[in-house]
Amino acid sequence: MQILSVRGALPDHRHRQEDVTRVFAEQMLQGQVDRRVVERFHRNAGVETRHTALPLERYAELRDFGESNDAFVEHGTLLGARAVVDALKAVDLTPADVDVVVCATVTGLAVPTLDARIAQLTGMRDDVVRVPLVGLGCVAGAAGVARLLDHLVGHPDAVAVLICVELCSLTLQRDDTSVANLVASGLFGDGAAAVVAAGERRAAQVAAAPTPQPEVLAARSRLYPDSERTMGWDVGAGGLKIVLDAGVPEVVRRYVGDDVRRFLADHGLTSDDVGWYVAHPGGPKVLEALQDALGVDREALGVTWDSLRDVGNLSSASVLHVLADTLATRPPAPGSYGLMLAMGPGFCSELVLLQAPGAGSGAGSGAGSGAGEVA
Repeated sequence: MQILSVRGALPDHRHRQEDVTRVFAEQMLQGQVDRRVVERFHRNAGVETRHTALPLERYAELRDFGESNDAFVEHGTLLGARAVVDALKAVDLTPADVDVVVCATVTGLAVPTLDARIAQLTGMRDDVVRVPLVGLGCVAGAAGVARLLDHLVGHPDAVAVLICVELCSLTLQRDDTSVANLVASGLFGDGAAAVVAAGERRAAQVAAAPTPQPEVLAARSRLYPDSERTMGWDVGAGGLKIVLDAGVPEVVRRYVGDDVRRFLADHGLTSDDVGWYVAHPGGPKVLEALQDALGVDREALGVTWDSLRDVGNLSSASVLHVLADTLATRPPAPGSYGLMLAMGPGFCSELVLLQAPGAGSGAGSGAGSGAGEVA
């Protein structure tokens, strides 16, 4: 499967972290938690600026889950449509060229799902195949790329789109003084992203993107035991209440390194063969744990750290923003292997093996056998 283009989209409202802290502490929590405590959690998040779907002052006016979810559907549809149209335009395609659309979200509820609304808004064909992914959370960007691979291996003439839309700001709870909600209020931002990909035969017919795009060779899913309460949502009268256990970094250290080594070995590779990483910015402690698990330094995940600083954790959309930033600012060496990885509710991880175009691409190592596997 060939990635053709990747584009991110961010809401127009951009804020410094200290401004978000002030509004959250004063207008939403209304003094229920000492502001110095909120400030400490927000400083530790490693985030300097974030984008929100609504002006900051509007959040305290949302009366209930219904109003928050209405805002999610309205603004999520528009932001997702912008991401996919930008990604298609980059390779001279239109929404009518799309054969299958995979759409991931976890920060709101919509029936019809966002993919149906975006398809109608942008002008996709009435026979477009829709695959909504709901509930995968932060892992869904990488898992969505893997699901594109599953489809396109069997449909080499097709064009497929992945759209990730997350408006995390609309899930913050004003009556929840838990550590998880305080951490989430300082970490998560709003954003969307889209990937356009094509099967082998169709990719040869599409205009080249301005920046060379990688091939997706293989993917693997991993579901960890006894970890259901590590990350997710509790759904109640107030909406989506964050579940975020402090043990996430330990789960990463315990499992991810071995998972990566086995995955690479199955494709004739070792960690020394990986030239670049596209990692989800789960937060500073998670990224430090990931560096330990992979045996790499901070620079190896530098683009991910920068993304966390500049826009926060965008849940499913984040890893796609990191991919777009990597290709734009640190183009991989021709023929080099990359590894995309993310973790999310389940608790689970998704690994995706990538290869930059150019010298040696697709040759020699045997990587790519078993493409689209799930193990």
